[in-house]
Amino acid sequence: MSRIQCPRCQRPQSHCLCPLIPCLDSRTRVLLLQHPSEVNHALNTARLAALGLNNAELIVGEVFEDLPRLLNQPGYRARLLFPADDAQPIQTYGASDEPLLLVVPDGTWRKARKILHLNPLLAALPRVTLADGGVSRYRLRKAPGPGALSTVEAIVQALQVLEAPVSFEPLLRPFEALIEGQIAAMGEETFRRNHAGK
Repeated sequence: MSRIQCPRCQRPQSHCLCPLIPCLDSRTRVLLLQHPSEVNHALNTARLAALGLNNAELIVGEVFEDLPRLLNQPGYRARLLFPADDAQPIQTYGASDEPLLLVVPDGTWRKARKILHLNPLLAALPRVTLADGGVSRYRLRKAPGPGALSTVEAIVQALQVLEAPVSFEPLLRPFEALIEGQIAAMGEETFRRNHAGK
């Protein structure tokens, strides 16, 4: 018998995160393109980001037929948040800057690259990147390298820079509760043995 799920956050009703999900306005529009393999992931941080930001949209797929319309939002400059040699570091908006449509692929690095490969229009977008040295709070997964963040952490870091001094930290509350819940479920001893110090 399956547990009853919250229709909004899609967590089991007994572990619903909705009371922790903020309702934040942002000048930046966030477009999350989620690989289908992430949809049922226990730690679906892209969903948390989309639920917590009023100016965000989450679309699931590998090939996005509607991409031309999605990327041409009046009043926004589309930028892909993804590393590349020519990616520009994200910078705080100037007074007259047109806000960004921040396009964020969501999936493992391999799956995110596949999304870019299958959507040439996406791969052709100018890229922006986060400052080096971001440390993930995602204590349940070994990061593939320094600065590797979960999707919600990357979005928070990007918005904190773009829209400084506005704080988007509240977006991380449900994410941290999710991590704590996973650690509690596996037991502190198992967590220490398998994850602590990694």
